[in-house]
Amino acid sequence: MPVTAFKAEVILRNPARHLPQLQMVNSKAKRLIVKAGRRGGKTVALAIKAINALRDGRRVLYTAPTSEQADKFWYEIKRALAEPIQAGFYRSNESERFVEREHTENRIRAKTAWNADTLRGDYADLLLFDEFQLTNEDAWDEVGAPMLLDNNGDAVFVFTPPSLKSEGISKARDPRHASKLFTKAQADTTGLWETLHFTSYDNPFISREALSIIAQDMSLEAYRREIMAEDDEIETSWLVHARFNEGLCKIKRFTIPFNWDIFSGHDFGSANPAALFLARVKLPLPPGAPAHLRQGDLIVFEEYEPGAGFSMVQHVQRFKELTTGYTVRRSRGGNLTTEDEIRQGYTRTGWLILPPALEKKNSQIDRVVSLEENNVLYIFDDLWMTLAEISNCLWKLDRDNKPTNEINNEATFHLFAALRSIASDNDFQPVQPAGPRVTVRANYYSVR
Repeated sequence: MPVTAFKAEVILRNPARHLPQLQMVNSKAKRLIVKAGRRGGKTVALAIKAINALRDGRRVLYTAPTSEQADKFWYEIKRALAEPIQAGFYRSNESERFVEREHTENRIRAKTAWNADTLRGDYADLLLFDEFQLTNEDAWDEVGAPMLLDNNGDAVFVFTPPSLKSEGISKARDPRHASKLFTKAQADTTGLWETLHFTSYDNPFISREALSIIAQDMSLEAYRREIMAEDDEIETSWLVHARFNEGLCKIKRFTIPFNWDIFSGHDFGSANPAALFLARVKLPLPPGAPAHLRQGDLIVFEEYEPGAGFSMVQHVQRFKELTTGYTVRRSRGGNLTTEDEIRQGYTRTGWLILPPALEKKNSQIDRVVSLEENNVLYIFDDLWMTLAEISNCLWKLDRDNKPTNEINNEATFHLFAALRSIASDNDFQPVQPAGPRVTVRANYYSVR
């Protein structure tokens, strides 16, 4: 592909042998969303698409939530455009990671961005989202979509179905937001959207032997998501937290008044200790609080999951920091019969933890579900680890795909264990409020 004035050549990888990659590159859809397996060739396809757009005089913005992913894209861009850059046809800025025709709008920029705030300050007529499942959805809703309005630009979303393994780096409030967008795009009949789905095996340039070895070391769930790029078609009955009303009960953070009572729930373990801190609403409501909160409602306002390597003394110090100025009325945690020694250790260290008020695990879960279905339990929307667990917590299915009363992969849900410990408290039984009750269905509010 010669740039004749400078006798330089753009050296692109050839996607002809990789048919899904070729489809990505050649797609003319205004909105393209791609669900693909790891090492499937997604980022290379985005680089080819970006360079083709650059040669057509367009302005391209590539975003990824991690610097490692952006580095991969930037490497492909520099490799392909090495000769035109050296010839002076394009100017390259390494620190800002962009290539441009000087004194024009013609540019490619690779940017590390994971939410609306980090995406601001730029514009493009081709916007590329890589690893979109790890990006906060407000990056598109608040910044990306408006960015394309003036010039009727195009957007490409690329993702691999998320799993609990991605929690630590995900910035998404809803871990399934990319999958939901893909499903919505599949149902589009206007011609605005195009969807593509391919697996790691569709990439002819990676070793089949290596893929087979990797697959042997993965759980079936991880294999289906990360190699085959398959989403679970989840039925509502499979969700433990199906009654959590996200539209009403996921709320913006506001300052919790010091006169509100505080409660904490705890999950023990040397590798993955966890804690949640809840505040109980008192009227009148403070500035910034949603008007539909009622006396006695509970708000999860802090989450704590530090990982391994901390002592009990360090945990207690952090608990006290998170609740400075507040009165902690009660803390509960651990197994009722087998973890009393750990509770005593926390008590001696300066943080009194009582056993759960309900002995059976399923009774504790029922109490949480009761709080959720009565819209008593609220969660600040920046507590992404808690919200991730709520989104991913499923009942284990039997051979007929019927939900059992056991949680699938229960050992991974440490914050939920902390929640059900404190939710077992008898003080938290839902009561019918005296005032009006607000419910949300889709985007419509009703008061009764």
